Amino acid sequence: MSMDMTTDLTAVGDTGLLDTLQHEVALFARRAEQTRLGGVGQVRNSMDRAAYLLLNRLDKEGPMGVKALAASMGIDSSTVTRQVAPLVDTGLVKRTSHPEDGRAVVLQLSPRGHARLEEVRASRRQLMAELTHDWSPEEREEFCTLLTRFNGALSARMAGHDRGDS
Repeated sequence: MSMDMTTDLTAVGDTGLLDTLQHEVALFARRAEQTRLGGVGQVRNSMDRAAYLLLNRLDKEGPMGVKALAASMGIDSSTVTRQVAPLVDTGLVKRTSHPEDGRAVVLQLSPRGHARLEEVRASRRQLMAELTHDWSPEEREEFCTLLTRFNGALSARMAGHDRGDS
């Protein structure tokens, strides 16, 4: 969406709705950070967001190098290196040599990392179930669809800013 379209939205009297949206997003971000959407039970708040996202990406996409992992997450390689170090130290991620280039390092989820990720996912699923217990399946699906779309728009905007687009 170009800036002109954003300006047009606010010019046609939609400012109240957009103000409410930005306020609710700000509240969500604060509450999500406060709880870290950590789940329930003993697992609650036991894995930070960066670790969860890195482990989840390795689980979904398989072993990969630091640069590929950084690119797939839209963050800097030095950030990935810094965030992966404690995951390697605790045995959640394994560093191995690339099968075709022994000098290159490949990161992969260890069996311990996979088990830990599944434990955290189960706890977070339980939290989502509790928070939306009075929602219909259609409401849950619609919220997921819209939140995914919103996150995609944020990612696209950030990618555009990284390239210098406006």
